[in-house]
Amino acid sequence: MTQFTDFALAKPIKQRVAENGYTTPSPIQQQAIPPALEGKDILGIAQTGTGKTAAFSLPSIHHLLNNRRKPGRNECRMLVLAPTRELARQIADSMIGYSKGLGLYVTSAFGGVPINRQKRILQRGVDVLVATPGRLLDLHDQRSLDLGKVEILVLDEADQMLDLGFIVPLKKIVPLLPRKRQSLFFSATMPKTISQLADQFLTNPVQVSVAPQSTTAERVNQKVTYIEQADKQRLLKDFVNQENPDHMLVFTQTKHGADKVVKNLNAVGIHAAAIHGNKSQPQRERALGDFRKGKINILVATDIAARGIDVDGVSHVINFDMPNVPEQYVHRIGRTARAGASGISFSMVAPDEKQFLRDIVKLTGVKPDIVPLPEGYDEPSREEVAPRIYGQKPKRYSAKPTRGGPPKNKHSNRKGRPGGGAKKKGGPKHWNNAAKSFKRRQARKADA
Repeated sequence: MTQFTDFALAKPIKQRVAENGYTTPSPIQQQAIPPALEGKDILGIAQTGTGKTAAFSLPSIHHLLNNRRKPGRNECRMLVLAPTRELARQIADSMIGYSKGLGLYVTSAFGGVPINRQKRILQRGVDVLVATPGRLLDLHDQRSLDLGKVEILVLDEADQMLDLGFIVPLKKIVPLLPRKRQSLFFSATMPKTISQLADQFLTNPVQVSVAPQSTTAERVNQKVTYIEQADKQRLLKDFVNQENPDHMLVFTQTKHGADKVVKNLNAVGIHAAAIHGNKSQPQRERALGDFRKGKINILVATDIAARGIDVDGVSHVINFDMPNVPEQYVHRIGRTARAGASGISFSMVAPDEKQFLRDIVKLTGVKPDIVPLPEGYDEPSREEVAPRIYGQKPKRYSAKPTRGGPPKNKHSNRKGRPGGGAKKKGGPKHWNNAAKSFKRRQARKADA
C-alpha cells in the first residue's frame, strides 16, 4: 500500500487521516493495517516513533464503526494498555483526532489524578479506553470497569511494561478479558519474557516488524565531552549560560537525578522543571505545558517519562547521564532537528559511562565531535579515551608524576599508572570493584 487511500478503511476515517496531513503510510502501518482490518491478531516489533498508534487505531476505529453498538454501563469496547501516563494521554488524543465527528467516545485512565472523575465517565460506557495497568486494575477492583465485553485489546510498548514491573498486573488482566477478541501487541524488542507474554494475549498472530532505528538525524550536531560525574552540574550551568537555548531537553537516568539537576539549576536562576514517575499528573502537565509555551526553557526527564512527550522546536538535547541502551540515545537526540530544523546534542561522559558511548558509536556508526573541557575543569583521567572508543589504539602515558601529583581516578582499581595500573587483572579487588560498578548501573536503571 503506497497511500492511505489504498486501505479498505471507511471513508470518514480516510478523511480524518487526510485532515491530519498524512498521505503515505509508514512501514509498520503498511504491514499491520491490512491484516488488522481482517480481524487478525497482530504481533508487531517496532520502535517508538514508527507510527504504531495509527497502525492499531485506524483499523480498530473502522471495526467500531462497522459494528456499532452502545457500550453498557462501566464497559469499554476497545482497551488500549500503555506503560506511562504521557503515552496513554497521547494515544487517547490521537484516537480522538482520528474519530472526530464519528460518534465514538474515547477516554483515558491513569494514576496521578483523582479516580472518581474516571469512574463517572465509565459509568455511561465508552467505546475506547486507554489506560495504564495499575489504574485499570484499581477501576476493576472498585467495580467501576467491566472488561467482559472488550472486542479489541491493544498492548503498546510491552517491553517498557516489563521494565516498569507491570508483568504481574498484566497477568491479572488477561483472565478478565473475553476469549473471543482481537488483540494487537506491540513491543520495541522481543526477548523471551515478552514472547511468553504475547502467547497469553494472542491467537495465531500475524507478525510484522520494522528494523530498529540505528541512524541518528543528519541535522543533529553531536558533541561529547569527558568529565567527572561530580562536575556535570557545573558544566551544565555553564553550557546553558553560553548557549542560551530556546527549548532544551536534559536526560537523566534516575528520578532523583532529574530533581537534583532542576534544584541546582533553579538555585542559580535558571528556570527548569522535571518530569518523571514520582511527579503527580498535574505537575507533569504543568511542566510540559510551561515548556511548550516557553515559560521555561529547560525540561529534565527520564527516558521512561519522556515516552509520549511530543514537543516541536527542541533546539538542544543534553545527555546529562548516558543511556545504558544505545537505541535510547537515538530516541533522545531524535527529539531535536525535526521538520527540517537543525539541532545540537551534547553528551557528558563520566569514566564509568565510556562503554555506553562505545556501544552508541557501534550502533550508529557516527562519531560525535569531542569537545575539550573549558578551563578550570579537571580532566577525568590522563588516558586518551577517545581513540579507544573510536577503534584506535590509545596513547600510553608515563607514570612519572606531573606537577601536583598524578590525578586521582576513583574508577581505577589498579595501581602504579595514572588512569590504569598493573597489567595483571583479576583478583578479589578487581571483582569487588566490578561488582560495585554493576550494582551502580542496575540501581540507576531501576530508579529510572
